[in-house]
Amino acid sequence: MVERQLQADVAAMLAELEELGLPPMDSLPVEGARAFTVEMGAEAPPGPDVGEIVDGIFPGASGDLQYRLYRPDSPGPHPIVVYFHGGGWVLGDHTFDAPFCRDICVRADTIILSVDYRHAPEHRFPAAPADGLTAVRWASNNAEALGGIPGELAVAGWSAGANIAAVVCQSARDAGGPDISGQMLITPATDSDLTRQSYVECAEGYFLTTSLMEWFWNHYADQVDRADPRAAPLRANDLSSLPPAFIVVSEFDVLRDEGLAYADALQAAGTKVRSLLAKGHIHTSLTAVDVIESSVAVRVEIANELRRFFAGSSS
Repeated sequence: MVERQLQADVAAMLAELEELGLPPMDSLPVEGARAFTVEMGAEAPPGPDVGEIVDGIFPGASGDLQYRLYRPDSPGPHPIVVYFHGGGWVLGDHTFDAPFCRDICVRADTIILSVDYRHAPEHRFPAAPADGLTAVRWASNNAEALGGIPGELAVAGWSAGANIAAVVCQSARDAGGPDISGQMLITPATDSDLTRQSYVECAEGYFLTTSLMEWFWNHYADQVDRADPRAAPLRANDLSSLPPAFIVVSEFDVLRDEGLAYADALQAAGTKVRSLLAKGHIHTSLTAVDVIESSVAVRVEIANELRRFFAGSSS
């Protein structure tokens, strides 16, 4: 029997959280959970310095949406990565994953365009993926004005944001564009089936719990919509002709098995895919810049793979 063990700094962080005796997030009303998330984010290290940060708006389906652009401190133009933040489709905004966006901007030498999208429960499925496709189209059409290289555009996301990124790739393929050089899916939610083994093994004690995922899904999508590929991209009938994918999963994460299942399904359909299992890590490890030092090697891999996406698109 193979013994699985948390990284030491991950275990220490979980122990600190346990000592605080915080209420489970899924026991809070939405506004309480959002306030808690903002408070936690305010205490996080900011991440590395970048060349420039620009806030702006882009036109969404029902009004303007916000973005935050992170530009490298190197001569441009640069490739553009449209980034979708995590938070279970309920929490967060375009500033939510700022330390991680800064880190990847510096390591990959790319523009990171973190875009907002409409959130549940005020705007339930399919508002978020619709805004995701709108954002990618806008970024593609305005690449030069953003300081980007036209034609060098990738998508990335963490957790629910990775779900949106995956759906956007399917939608863009079906709509005939825009062209996407690659999809970076970090601990993605790819299915609405919460009975996989990782939901049993990691049900509680690793920050993202099975009950919290149920809370997110209940706010996001009606039961009848949860088999729709725009909610659960793993359920798409056709996974061929999609952009190259890099899928990162954490060992102690309820989303682990569906992420690996999506990688397997992409590969079976002939889509180029590479997956990485971050051993000893939890759902929130990989974006915890300057907090979980043992996740640095994974972020290096993420940045290297982004560079490969663009090397492939320009070859």
